[in-house]
Amino acid sequence: MNERTVRIEENLRRVCYKIKKKGREILNDVDITPPQFEALQYLRKEDNLTIGELSSRMYLACSTVTDLLDRMERNELVKRVKDENDRRIVRIVVLPKGHDLIKLVMENRVNYVESILCQLDEDVIDAIDMGFGIFNEKVEL
Repeated sequence: MNERTVRIEENLRRVCYKIKKKGREILNDVDITPPQFEALQYLRKEDNLTIGELSSRMYLACSTVTDLLDRMERNELVKRVKDENDRRIVRIVVLPKGHDLIKLVMENRVNYVESILCQLDEDVIDAIDMGFGIFNEKVEL
């Protein structure tokens, strides 16, 4: 194995872990669980998903997502709405409180990354930006 590749993989894993850990601390401050936040992000990105569609994207059982949405609905983050064309279909809509929460959490996460980047030279920041951009384009899901 190429030593440089091993170092890159290890550094990527460590960075992801540290940012994820910090993200969970931020979520604790706003009283939302990581799966609830993940669901909010999917729902914000793609309006009006059904429970089945959200389950598929999150790789969770429909029953698990239903329980998750029950708690989110009680906290006024989302609401269920019957589809206008087919009343059997229920779609999930993010409420203003949910949008505000996503914005707050993302601002805190960006501020955390910014606090790290401000310790680096502009050339290094540009290189990281370019490198991650290229790497992200090559990564397949």
